[in-house]
Amino acid sequence: MNVIEIEDVSFSYGDIPVLDQVSLNVPELEFLGIVGPNAGGKSTLLKIILGLLKPQAGKVQVLGTTPRQARRNLGYVPQYPAFTRDFPVTVEQVVLMGRLGQGRIIGGYSRRDRDIARRVMIETEIGDLAQRRIEQLSGGQLQRTLVARALACEPKILLLDEPTANIDMRVENELFDLLKILNERMTILVVSHDIAFISGYVHRVACLNRTLICHHTEDIDGQVIQQLYDGDVRMVAHKH
Repeated sequence: MNVIEIEDVSFSYGDIPVLDQVSLNVPELEFLGIVGPNAGGKSTLLKIILGLLKPQAGKVQVLGTTPRQARRNLGYVPQYPAFTRDFPVTVEQVVLMGRLGQGRIIGGYSRRDRDIARRVMIETEIGDLAQRRIEQLSGGQLQRTLVARALACEPKILLLDEPTANIDMRVENELFDLLKILNERMTILVVSHDIAFISGYVHRVACLNRTLICHHTEDIDGQVIQQLYDGDVRMVAHKH
């Protein structure tokens, strides 16, 4: 069963075309990597799936309905957090933001909200950081906090936009090991520049540069990368 169906989607910012007749089907429990050059449309495609942008042409279905109606079942880790690092909130408070719109409308967070937040903090190995302010976190700890916030809505699909930017290779490995475990119960789409690294984890790679072509990871070679990035790129094999 496909949980995401995109058919001939096109999108432009003013007169600047970003997506050109993009089609993509994502089956349930797939781990899909989305790669491509800067300004190739990767973040735009995620925002269309989330219902934050509406395509000028084409059709999009998420979980059998419109992206806007499916949004409560989608977890999203943006490329940049929507708050500054010196904002006076704790890890637990950030994670609880993922419950907004999921529980009761008035009266604050429920016991269930707090139980779910506690569970996902343990799952992402930040349970002992619950009362720490985000300004005191390392880059890797902040990234796990943002993943925990996305998991707090108990999503069926998790979307991550460049989740390993500005963190070191060890933390990158740990984060993708966590995503691999999460993929046992949810569909995952991750935007990345590192096609060589993610190919050790994902099932397929969607190569996006205005148009989109999907490849199984074993089909990725130097020619594919050169065509995508329009230049010579050296690919390094990773074994996990």
